[in-house]
Amino acid sequence: MNTVVVGAQWGDEGKGKLIDFLSKDVDITVRYQGGNNAGHTVVVGTEEYIFHLLPSAILHSDKVCVIGNGVVVDPPALLSELKDLKKRGITVTPKQLKISGFCHVVMPYHRILDSLRESVRKNKIGTTGRGIGPCYADKVARCGIRMIDLLNPRILKSKLEDNLAEKNQIFKKGFGAKEFVFDEVYRDYLAYGRRIKPFIFDTAIYLNRAIDQKKSILFEGAQGTFLDIDFGTYPFVTSSNSIVGGVCPGSGVPPMKIDKAVAAVKAYTTRVGEGPFPTEFPTRLKDIVQKAGKEFGATTGRPRRCGWFDSVLVRYSLMINGISELAIMKLDVLDILENIKICTAYQYRGKTFKEFPMDFEVLCKAKPVYETLPGWKWPTKAVEEYSKLPGNARRYLERLEELLKVKIRYVSTGSKRHETIIRY
Repeated sequence: MNTVVVGAQWGDEGKGKLIDFLSKDVDITVRYQGGNNAGHTVVVGTEEYIFHLLPSAILHSDKVCVIGNGVVVDPPALLSELKDLKKRGITVTPKQLKISGFCHVVMPYHRILDSLRESVRKNKIGTTGRGIGPCYADKVARCGIRMIDLLNPRILKSKLEDNLAEKNQIFKKGFGAKEFVFDEVYRDYLAYGRRIKPFIFDTAIYLNRAIDQKKSILFEGAQGTFLDIDFGTYPFVTSSNSIVGGVCPGSGVPPMKIDKAVAAVKAYTTRVGEGPFPTEFPTRLKDIVQKAGKEFGATTGRPRRCGWFDSVLVRYSLMINGISELAIMKLDVLDILENIKICTAYQYRGKTFKEFPMDFEVLCKAKPVYETLPGWKWPTKAVEEYSKLPGNARRYLERLEELLKVKIRYVSTGSKRHETIIRY
């Protein structure tokens, strides 16, 4: 069974925990897009791990983790993650971790360009400044540097010379910024290549052979559906395809070999950074839920904006991802609320929208239509059986199923592995 796990909102849905939970039953876990602008948090016992590039399953020593070709890799960030794990007693070997040689490399000029572009924008996107967007832009412009290039000094030299000739002109004339010195960048990235070389594979061959051998694979996306470059709330999105459709070009595994798609959905809604958010809480309630849910970005530390569950948004997400099962995450955060609202439609200029609108102005200015359900005011944290949840909590979940028309299989009632309900 080959399964994809995606986030059905704006990311931060708790995919890290879900992937860690599901990966124990598969042979291989694959990250297929994004870069170190995303973070997954996994809690094991009293230990908390935050991953930016490494698949969450890296904590299972008997599993193989793959960074697919759709991921953009920042070598010093990757090496830092591996070093941090080693300090905590986990040594990652090439048997456990395989990185596609076709992954594009985040270069130092990408990070600087990311920050410079954001600094002069009138309508700021809220980028993490990690250089992810400029790296993907170079990939599409066909001037990117790939992981395999770091192993060939002649190819790296040729590509880097071309890139710096262009980028230094942009820095100097466009921003009045410092230029990059070829020798320094060339030396550093050859050294990174030597250190990462044991992990570099043709992962498309590896994955397809594994499928032929009847091994099971779990594909994990970064960010969430509404940060997808095509279907997200553009331009406040990431620079890759975070939906299920991104698996094939991001891993080299064909669509007919994908068996199932599972969506992680937070029991409420959050997003980091700028962009429309129809169901956003007023400040006081936002502060309460933010504190209760520890809603701070794993990558940036920025506080997440919080709001009510948006069934219009999620229903559209489930459709384009072909979702067959849902995982509702962080249900326990809602324990403190007297009443709980679900957005069932939007209203704008006298018109009711029951489908997610394409028009950006509508999305930015629409008012949500809410259905209010009674809260349960009773702790659900660490509950491990569905029947033992408070009645109002079950009614809330079952109403979500009715609105979304997809069954909820998993319910997370805390950050630890065992704090997970499996309904069927």
